[in-house]
Amino acid sequence: MADIFSKRKRSAVMAAIRSHGNKGTELRLMQVFRANGITGWRRGRSLSIGSRVWSLASRAESGLKGLASGGQNKNPKTRDPKTKSRRRVRPSRRVRPDFAFPKLHLAVFVDGCFWHGCPKHATWPKTNAAFWRKKIARNRARDRRVNYALRKRGWVVVRVWEHALTRKEEARTVRRLKSCL
Repeated sequence: MADIFSKRKRSAVMAAIRSHGNKGTELRLMQVFRANGITGWRRGRSLSIGSRVWSLASRAESGLKGLASGGQNKNPKTRDPKTKSRRRVRPSRRVRPDFAFPKLHLAVFVDGCFWHGCPKHATWPKTNAAFWRKKIARNRARDRRVNYALRKRGWVVVRVWEHALTRKEEARTVRRLKSCL
């Protein structure tokens, strides 16, 4: 079948239908948590994995000492009159695990078998195969980057496959999660 959308139009369509995760699998994992008395989790909590403010000069030289505590001079585009250096603000890099246990620093992600290329259940489309292989490879690469960034900041990361939420696999999944708690 021929592609009927331009790249820009396809992006607009996909942005309009994108959701905040796979609702069905997240709800299923919530049922598993509740049935097994697992508490302390928060759904969809945003976690920071990057720093926000940096300067070409050191903080002491540039007068940014009060910035973290809500001090003056918060506008990132202003120049510091003492050093004539320009502060820059990096966009904050954030990640949103499906479930977070903030007190335990545990992040749980539920990965769909198709979207993340499950070795057991992934299906590879025959139409537009090159696009889908590239897309799933990018998803896997992003997963590795997120895991690394969270672990570097002291979080334990658990990734649960969609098929691990079936009734047959539930006990094994619960044991795995409880061992991390």
